[in-house]
Amino acid sequence: MKKQKLHIYLFRHGQTFYNKNGWFTGWKDSKLSPKGIQHANTIARKLKNKKIQVAFQTHLSRSKDTLKPVLKYHSECKKIITDDRMIERNYGIYSGMSHDSFIKKYGEKKYHEVHRGWDAYIPKGENFKQVEKRVKPFIKYLINFMKKNKVNVAISSHGNSIRLFRKIWEHASIKDTVKWFIPYDKVYD
Repeated sequence: MKKQKLHIYLFRHGQTFYNKNGWFTGWKDSKLSPKGIQHANTIARKLKNKKIQVAFQTHLSRSKDTLKPVLKYHSECKKIITDDRMIERNYGIYSGMSHDSFIKKYGEKKYHEVHRGWDAYIPKGENFKQVEKRVKPFIKYLINFMKKNKVNVAISSHGNSIRLFRKIWEHASIKDTVKWFIPYDKVYD
Protein backbone atom coordinates (compact mmCIF):
# COMPACT_ATOMS: atom_id res chain seq x y z
CA MET A 1 0.00 0.00 0.00
CA LYS A 2 1.36 3.41 -1.04
CA LYS A 3 1.87 5.91 1.77
CA GLN A 4 -0.03 9.18 1.27
CA LYS A 5 2.18 12.28 1.07
CA LEU A 6 0.78 15.06 3.21
CA HIS A 7 1.23 18.75 2.41
CA ILE A 8 1.65 21.95 4.38
CA TYR A 9 0.75 25.12 2.48
CA LEU A 10 2.30 27.97 4.43
CA PHE A 11 1.78 31.60 3.44
CA ARG A 12 2.10 35.10 4.80
CA HIS A 13 -0.93 37.33 5.26
CA GLY A 14 -1.44 40.03 2.63
CA GLN A 15 -0.01 43.51 3.02
CA THR A 16 -1.59 45.53 5.84
CA PHE A 17 -1.90 49.29 6.22
CA TYR A 18 0.93 49.15 8.79
CA ASN A 19 3.13 47.25 6.32
CA LYS A 20 2.27 49.74 3.58
CA ASN A 21 3.15 52.69 5.81
CA GLY A 22 6.39 51.17 7.15
CA TRP A 23 5.32 50.74 10.78
CA PHE A 24 6.34 48.05 13.25
CA THR A 25 3.13 46.00 13.40
CA GLY A 26 3.84 43.16 15.80
CA TRP A 27 0.69 42.11 17.62
CA LYS A 28 -1.28 45.23 16.63
CA ASP A 29 -4.30 44.30 14.58
CA SER A 30 -3.77 46.12 11.28
CA LYS A 31 -6.27 45.40 8.52
CA LEU A 32 -5.36 44.29 5.00
CA SER A 33 -4.74 47.12 2.53
CA PRO A 34 -6.39 46.93 -0.93
CA LYS A 35 -3.09 45.47 -2.17
CA GLY A 36 -3.21 42.99 0.74
CA ILE A 37 -6.64 41.84 -0.41
CA GLN A 38 -5.11 41.25 -3.86
CA HIS A 39 -2.32 39.25 -2.22
CA ALA A 40 -4.90 37.09 -0.41
CA ASN A 41 -6.73 36.45 -3.68
CA THR A 42 -3.44 35.53 -5.39
CA ILE A 43 -2.72 32.96 -2.64
CA ALA A 44 -6.27 31.62 -3.03
CA ARG A 45 -5.78 31.12 -6.78
CA LYS A 46 -2.41 29.40 -6.22
CA LEU A 47 -4.03 26.94 -3.80
CA LYS A 48 -7.30 26.51 -5.71
CA ASN A 49 -6.54 23.00 -6.96
CA LYS A 50 -4.88 21.66 -3.82
CA LYS A 51 -6.58 19.54 -1.17
CA ILE A 52 -6.81 21.28 2.20
CA GLN A 53 -8.70 19.57 5.02
CA VAL A 54 -7.58 21.76 7.96
CA ALA A 55 -6.54 25.41 8.15
CA PHE A 56 -4.54 27.28 10.78
CA GLN A 57 -4.68 30.98 11.54
CA THR A 58 -3.73 33.35 14.34
CA HIS A 59 -6.20 35.56 16.19
CA LEU A 60 -5.12 38.63 14.18
CA SER A 61 -7.53 39.76 11.47
CA ARG A 62 -4.81 39.87 8.78
CA SER A 63 -4.24 36.13 9.20
CA LYS A 64 -7.97 35.36 9.15
CA ASP A 65 -8.74 37.73 6.27
CA THR A 66 -6.00 36.20 4.11
CA LEU A 67 -7.30 32.70 4.83
CA LYS A 68 -10.95 33.49 3.94
CA PRO A 69 -10.53 33.70 0.14
CA VAL A 70 -8.36 30.57 0.20
CA LEU A 71 -11.10 28.56 1.91
CA LYS A 72 -13.75 29.64 -0.62
CA TYR A 73 -12.20 27.02 -2.92
CA HIS A 74 -12.00 24.32 -0.25
CA SER A 75 -15.32 22.90 0.89
CA GLU A 76 -13.30 19.86 2.05
CA CYS A 77 -11.78 22.01 4.81
CA LYS A 78 -13.89 21.16 7.84
CA LYS A 79 -11.75 22.65 10.59
CA ILE A 80 -10.08 26.02 11.24
CA ILE A 81 -7.71 26.16 14.20
CA THR A 82 -6.53 29.41 15.77
CA ASP A 83 -3.04 29.01 17.21
CA ASP A 84 -0.89 31.96 18.26
CA ARG A 85 2.36 30.01 18.50
CA MET A 86 2.88 31.12 14.89
CA ILE A 87 1.80 34.72 15.42
CA GLU A 88 3.95 37.64 14.32
CA ARG A 89 6.95 38.70 16.38
CA ASN A 90 5.99 41.08 19.18
CA TYR A 91 7.77 44.40 18.74
CA GLY A 92 6.85 45.45 22.29
CA ILE A 93 7.19 49.17 22.96
CA TYR A 94 8.05 49.76 19.29
CA SER A 95 4.74 48.33 17.98
CA GLY A 96 2.89 50.97 15.99
CA MET A 97 5.99 53.15 15.57
CA SER A 98 7.01 54.07 12.05
CA HIS A 99 10.39 52.88 10.88
CA ASP A 100 11.32 56.49 10.01
CA SER A 101 10.40 57.75 13.49
CA PHE A 102 12.38 54.91 15.05
CA ILE A 103 15.47 55.77 12.99
CA LYS A 104 15.18 59.47 13.89
CA LYS A 105 14.88 58.64 17.59
CA TYR A 106 17.32 55.69 17.94
CA GLY A 107 19.46 55.71 14.78
CA GLU A 108 19.99 53.44 11.78
CA LYS A 109 22.19 50.93 13.65
CA LYS A 110 19.57 50.34 16.37
CA TYR A 111 16.87 50.02 13.69
CA HIS A 112 18.75 47.19 11.96
CA GLU A 113 19.41 45.54 15.33
CA VAL A 114 15.71 45.60 16.28
CA HIS A 115 14.36 44.86 12.81
CA ARG A 116 16.71 42.01 11.91
CA GLY A 117 18.82 41.23 14.98
CA TRP A 118 18.61 37.59 16.05
CA ASP A 119 18.73 38.09 19.80
CA ALA A 120 18.24 41.86 20.14
CA TYR A 121 16.59 43.08 23.34
CA ILE A 122 13.07 44.35 22.59
CA PRO A 123 11.44 45.95 25.66
CA LYS A 124 8.13 44.14 26.32
CA GLY A 125 8.63 42.30 23.01
CA GLU A 126 10.54 39.39 21.53
CA ASN A 127 13.42 38.72 19.20
CA PHE A 128 13.79 36.00 16.57
CA LYS A 129 15.41 33.62 19.04
CA GLN A 130 12.31 33.88 21.26
CA VAL A 131 9.94 33.43 18.31
CA GLU A 132 11.79 30.24 17.37
CA LYS A 133 11.09 28.88 20.87
CA ARG A 134 7.34 28.98 20.19
CA VAL A 135 7.42 28.04 16.50
CA LYS A 136 9.42 24.83 17.14
CA PRO A 137 6.78 23.21 19.40
CA PHE A 138 4.06 24.32 16.97
CA ILE A 139 5.84 22.51 14.12
CA LYS A 140 6.18 19.36 16.23
CA TYR A 141 2.47 19.55 17.12
CA LEU A 142 1.57 20.19 13.46
CA ILE A 143 3.48 17.18 12.13
CA ASN A 144 1.90 14.88 14.74
CA PHE A 145 -1.56 16.35 14.05
CA MET A 146 -1.19 15.81 10.30
CA LYS A 147 0.05 12.23 10.65
CA LYS A 148 -2.64 11.31 13.15
CA ASN A 149 -5.46 12.84 11.08
CA LYS A 150 -3.96 12.23 7.60
CA VAL A 151 -4.71 15.77 6.45
CA ASN A 152 -3.18 18.51 4.34
CA VAL A 153 -3.10 21.90 6.03
CA ALA A 154 -3.06 25.55 5.04
CA ILE A 155 -1.35 27.97 7.42
CA SER A 156 -2.05 31.69 7.25
CA SER A 157 0.86 33.09 9.21
CA HIS A 158 3.15 36.10 9.50
CA GLY A 159 6.45 37.11 7.92
CA ASN A 160 8.67 36.78 10.97
CA SER A 161 7.16 33.44 12.00
CA ILE A 162 7.58 32.08 8.47
CA ARG A 163 11.22 33.13 8.69
CA LEU A 164 11.55 30.66 11.62
CA PHE A 165 9.53 27.92 9.90
CA ARG A 166 12.01 28.16 7.02
CA LYS A 167 15.05 28.23 9.31
CA ILE A 168 13.91 25.00 10.97
CA TRP A 169 12.74 23.20 7.82
CA GLU A 170 15.66 24.26 5.65
CA HIS A 171 18.30 23.93 8.39
CA ALA A 172 19.31 27.50 7.54
CA SER A 173 21.81 29.66 9.34
CA ILE A 174 20.83 32.56 11.56
CA LYS A 175 22.65 34.87 9.13
CA ASP A 176 20.45 33.72 6.22
CA THR A 177 17.28 33.67 8.30
CA VAL A 178 17.44 37.32 9.32
CA LYS A 179 18.17 38.45 5.74
CA TRP A 180 15.19 36.79 4.05
CA PHE A 181 12.28 38.83 2.78
CA ILE A 182 9.06 36.86 3.05
CA PRO A 183 6.76 37.80 0.12
CA TYR A 184 3.05 38.43 0.63
CA ASP A 185 1.96 36.21 -2.25
CA LYS A 186 4.21 33.16 -2.01
CA VAL A 187 3.15 29.71 -0.83
CA TYR A 188 5.75 27.54 0.88
CA ASP A 189 4.94 23.86 0.27
